[in-house]
Amino acid sequence: MSGKCFVDTDILVYAHDRSAGTKHLRAQMLLEQLWTSGWGVLSTQVLEELCIHLCRNSGNPLPIEEVCLLIRDYSTWEVVASTPASVHEALEIVMRHKVPFWDALILEAAERAGASILYSEHLATTQRYGAIQMVNPLIEPAAPAAVTPARK
Repeated sequence: MSGKCFVDTDILVYAHDRSAGTKHLRAQMLLEQLWTSGWGVLSTQVLEELCIHLCRNSGNPLPIEEVCLLIRDYSTWEVVASTPASVHEALEIVMRHKVPFWDALILEAAERAGASILYSEHLATTQRYGAIQMVNPLIEPAAPAAVTPARK
């Protein structure tokens, strides 16, 4: 793995959901690689969605204090902020690629950050959107990770 890698919300959610089995392990392995390499990129949209998912997890919601700490940690990554211009560009992506608006906003943020890979479970695996390669690390293991403690 080399270069910037944008991570969609679903990957972060699985990394913190111990009940997700193999998806949890694969997401956690990927995040360990990104913590070590410093190549992880997120957006404000991803951070907002992560808060909602972790606080609303019907089976086992996390305490708000723990969610605050996680968001603080992830905020040390490169974070792309949504702007009115990014909303307009996302609408252009919707028209060009026929994807839902929220996915287009993710694609726009990844593109603006200069990411070459977008890790997501939702968009088509191996699909390319311009310079961005889609990868679903939950079905295909990411490159072998260095042995490091999981970042929580």
